[in-house]
Amino acid sequence: MIPRNTCLVGDAAEQLATLPAGCVQMCATSPPYWGLRDYGEPGQLGLEETPEAYVERLVAIFREVRRVLRDDGVLWLNLGDSYAGDKSGGRNDVDSMYGSEAARSGLRAKARLKTRSGLKPKDLVGIPWRVAFALQADGWWLRSDVIWAKPNPMPESVTDRPTSAHEYVFLLSKSARYFYDADAIKGQGAGKREWQQDTRGSGKDWKSKGGAGSRAAKGPSGFGTPEYRNRRSVWTIATAPYGGAHFACWPPKLVAPMIQAGSSERGACADCGAPWRREGDAWQKPCDCATTERLPCVVLDPFMGSGTTGQVAQDLGRDWIGCELNPDYLKLQAKRTAQLGMFF
Repeated sequence: MIPRNTCLVGDAAEQLATLPAGCVQMCATSPPYWGLRDYGEPGQLGLEETPEAYVERLVAIFREVRRVLRDDGVLWLNLGDSYAGDKSGGRNDVDSMYGSEAARSGLRAKARLKTRSGLKPKDLVGIPWRVAFALQADGWWLRSDVIWAKPNPMPESVTDRPTSAHEYVFLLSKSARYFYDADAIKGQGAGKREWQQDTRGSGKDWKSKGGAGSRAAKGPSGFGTPEYRNRRSVWTIATAPYGGAHFACWPPKLVAPMIQAGSSERGACADCGAPWRREGDAWQKPCDCATTERLPCVVLDPFMGSGTTGQVAQDLGRDWIGCELNPDYLKLQAKRTAQLGMFF
């Protein structure tokens, strides 16, 4: 049996190596961004001297993630970008992109090292796509790039480029065929307006009044007009503040559709771990195992932080496994995952 609803303390790659192969149904995570801040932990990810070193280390970690994923598992990966600074490390795009002194200090220090990667002052580093292409080259299927559009982006003082108001979320898979429940995250179509999708981040955009089985409504011409449409690749979701000690938390409304699409709400076979699949309005057993017992699907987050992924997973009826380098965050995780029903 694998540990469920618990966080393994230590380096992500080392902790993942203790888990058996193919033991989790999906992974959803947001690693520390390159050069953004110093968390004060020896060996922490994000303070590598060059983007190339950061990318290389992420590839090694996600190689372990791929090992512990089932063959039909998926990875949702959120990454933000950064700008190269000037040689003096003074005020530049770095300072305008991140508001607080604590948040800027690590990136300004890294800006002085930019010449080792051929970056010019004020260059956009392109970290998300560097990582995505490196993972693709390492064997992952790169299936989609989702734009996380922020209606409340951090203010910036720069006047020679647009304000940064988005980040990337990549959908990657271990195999060409994988579990993906498109019905669970369908958007509102042109038919009957029963489902109130809130793209401003103030509503529960993962809930449907009609249920996932409701397919179509008749239009005035008599032709079927889809009530729901396939989820599109731009997700407009507001950032969500968190009063705990962790610097950066991704919003629950961003994590929820990843978990809903990437794992079965019906659970998985207790013997082989295969997720139950939606077939029309019914759920189908996915395997030939003798047992009909189901267990919750397991969501992995190798950079658990304050525990947002675990909290949302539990609220959606899934189990979770996390990894976290800083043991101080375990208290935050315990507090958040104890608050069931906070978002639903």
